[in-house]
Formats: sequence, structure tokens, C-alpha cells
Amino acid sequence: MSHTIPNETLTFFKKLAKNNNRDWFNEHKSEFKAIEVKVKNAYNHLGELMNTHDQIEKVKIFRIYRDVRFSKNKQPYKIHFGGSFARKKPELRGGYYLHIQPNDESFIATGFWEPNKEDLFRIRKEFEMDDSEMRAILNDKTFSDTWGNFVGDELKTAPKGFDKEHPAIDLIRKKQFIFIKKYSDKEVLADDFLDNVNDAFKKIRPYFDYMSDVLTTNLNGESLL
Repeated sequence: MSHTIPNETLTFFKKLAKNNNRDWFNEHKSEFKAIEVKVKNAYNHLGELMNTHDQIEKVKIFRIYRDVRFSKNKQPYKIHFGGSFARKKPELRGGYYLHIQPNDESFIATGFWEPNKEDLFRIRKEFEMDDSEMRAILNDKTFSDTWGNFVGDELKTAPKGFDKEHPAIDLIRKKQFIFIKKYSDKEVLADDFLDNVNDAFKKIRPYFDYMSDVLTTNLNGESLL
């Protein structure tokens, strides 16, 4: 069984982008369902690869139907596949995401999208106390060549209760702690795409190990589990 992203995935989404309506989709639903089976197989295979170096509890492929209730964009269908890979909780923190979209819009993402209030405060306090471990991870060449630097939302100034002149304020003011790696259509359709994604995910581990340690201990380093 092939474990690649089928070429027709990108072709279908390009057509759907031009015909994003229920009539067209219903006419081509069987075509979509056939593609979806192959893509789900690819995501699940990636989950198996990841389980050789991490503990993945759940692989979830998101539905193609868009929730348009609170969105200005009323198009009923997504023009991409998205899927998440959840790590074993509560001891392993952070998550993985794979996004497949034509026109070189595919990417993988890792990290912390929406840390809850307690986790966000705990991470900020850690950076306030000692940011050296996080800096060492960010500055490691193997890591930075694959993942670059943090992306995501941040405050314009210091969070309440933190010094805006603190040397780690660039880290402390972040609200999300995400890394993103982009892929071209050619890379997505290559035979070794899932292996490449798995290798990239493997390289995020120093960051996940550090953050998991932070989020499962108090400021004295005592376990909260």
C-alpha cells in the first residue's frame, strides 16, 4: 500500500477553490471520498512513524466542512486537508499539525497554539527566571535549520506583572509558541515526503522535552504530576 499524498489531492482542491459550492461538491463527492481514504492512510502512516520516537495518542483528520456561522468567509468547504497528532497527556506537552494545500501552501506546525492561562504564566515565569535553555535550543544549528524561530501572536509590550526591560522580554511577551515549516507542491507529492515530515518532527524533541519539563513542574522544579 502506498503511503504518499496522491497527486489528485492537490488537483481536486484547485478545482474546489473555483467551485466552492454544495452542488459542485455533491457531484464530485465520490471523487473526494476516494482521495480522503488515501490521505487518511498517509496521515495514519505518519502517526506510526512518529510513534517510533514519540508517544502519539491520537491522529485526527479535520473535516472538509467549514463552520461558517461566525466567519465572513461563507464558502462551505475547506480547500485543504488538516490533521493533528496528539502526544500522550499529561506528561508529554505540545502538538503536531500537518496541512496539505495546493499552490505551495502546505506546511507542518508544532508547539503550543493556545496555551491556557496557567500554562502561559508558567512558561513566562520560566523565561523570566532563566531563558538560557530555550536560547540554546533556538540557537542549535540542527534545530534552527529545520524550524527557524518562533512564529505566532505576541503582545506589543510586557504582560502584566513582568518587566518590559527584562532581557528575555522577546520570549516573555509571546502568546503562542509555534514553529512552522513550509513545503512546495513538488515536495508534498514526493515519495519521501512523509519521511521528511517525520524527520522534521523528530528534530522538535529538544523543545518539547524542555517545555514538557517546565509545564509538569513548579518553579522549584518539583513535579506536579
